[in-house]
Amino acid sequence: MPFTPRGSLMIQGTTSDAGKSTLVAGLCRLARRGGVRVAPFKPQNMALNSAVTVDGGEIGRAQALQAVAAGVDARIDFNPVLLKPTSDRGAQVIIHGHAHANLDARAYHDYKRIAFDAVLASYARLQSEFDAVIVEGAGSPAEINLRDGDIANMGFAERVDCPVVLIADIDRGGVFAHLVGTLACLSESERARVRGFVINRFRGDIGLLEPGLDWLTAQTGKPVFGVLPYLHGLTLDAEDMLPSQPHVRGAASVLKVIVPALPRISNHTDFDALRAHPQVDFSYVRAGVAPPPADLIVLPGSKSVQRDLAWLRANGWDRAIERHLRYGGKLIGICGGMQMLGRTIDDPDGVEGAPGCVEGLGLLELFTVLTQQKQLENVVGRLTIDGTHASVRGYEIHMGRTHGAALARPLVALDSGRVDGAVSDDSQIAATYLHGIFDTPEACAALLAWAGVQGAEPLDYPSLREASLDRLADSFAQSLDLDALQAAFAQ
Repeated sequence: MPFTPRGSLMIQGTTSDAGKSTLVAGLCRLARRGGVRVAPFKPQNMALNSAVTVDGGEIGRAQALQAVAAGVDARIDFNPVLLKPTSDRGAQVIIHGHAHANLDARAYHDYKRIAFDAVLASYARLQSEFDAVIVEGAGSPAEINLRDGDIANMGFAERVDCPVVLIADIDRGGVFAHLVGTLACLSESERARVRGFVINRFRGDIGLLEPGLDWLTAQTGKPVFGVLPYLHGLTLDAEDMLPSQPHVRGAASVLKVIVPALPRISNHTDFDALRAHPQVDFSYVRAGVAPPPADLIVLPGSKSVQRDLAWLRANGWDRAIERHLRYGGKLIGICGGMQMLGRTIDDPDGVEGAPGCVEGLGLLELFTVLTQQKQLENVVGRLTIDGTHASVRGYEIHMGRTHGAALARPLVALDSGRVDGAVSDDSQIAATYLHGIFDTPEACAALLAWAGVQGAEPLDYPSLREASLDRLADSFAQSLDLDALQAAFAQ
């Protein structure tokens, strides 16, 4: 039977990374297959991976992926409140796709009443346009210290009268304690709102798990809608956390690529195509680890460029990059990484912290001034590096404006007539503001050829992502009681 839900259902997790985003994406793909006009929705997201929407705003990357699964253009209403951490206690608050303010945790707690209005307005618009809305919670509803003024989990579900499914990750261990313990932390009305459970990332003999499933149903009075298998090798955009598992490399791997795992790294989905490429040996290098020899170093985006630049220096990356270039290695900076490659980064208004100007790595004649106005744009164009004209698609999300003589040799000629980025005179260093620059098959192959791969193969990352979404949906169709899940939706 096709999956043809009507109304709304909210997926909440017992922990972060329990599988909420993936379950929503798979259900969106199944509903799309059933001919349903379906929309993903996350009231509040906290993530440094984001995407530019068709209506010129910014949302969490997971909701952009879910939009792909649903077959619709990403729009700001899919994630009306996005928090982009700038420190351990503060974040840039984005409302309906645009930066509102930088607030610390206590100030945002007071602001949530206003943010909730934006959430409800977006949800109402989606309800009026789509047959079904599949909602994703954030973190866990059992965080009782955050219950007052909650807009991300049960606070939202109670306000709009939306049923809930709880998902838990069995691979972490303690799955039954997670589920029963989460219910115990909820109010009576919230427990009644939970229609049942999904268990994620199971590997083994399902027969050995069935006594536990029977106990869980008897203990809680709620059904288990399904047990999802652990699926290896999915190519899906991460919501926020750096990937914990590297892709398996074949004998054809020829290019060593390293990326510093900056404390405030943003849009690390830029590197998903490299991680998946059979000719690339890719790794993130974390704090306290000496940068290993490599063919290509990529400096990624950052939500706090000056602080992450200080981190680079403290971890010896400035010296490692000098040595890397001296021995002929290639270097590319993306967004904040581009700004780091320049002469200075000036933050006169304190956009990312205390006002001030710091010296960059000084490898390109570029000067950046951070501004209050954020550049948000989806772009298309062609690479200019080494005479190639490979097509490229990407998006800009940055608060800096960069000028300098290095821009006279741009990396990308945009179809709009603008140019982007820079290439050093010796073609050893490149820089760009474009996120997603490796995603287009032609551009990926051209950049790998520039970095030293002879006969670089094109890799079609968007097609890999589509295949992974279909594989996800196929697995869900086999593992979930879709009739019961469909019946759980609130009309």
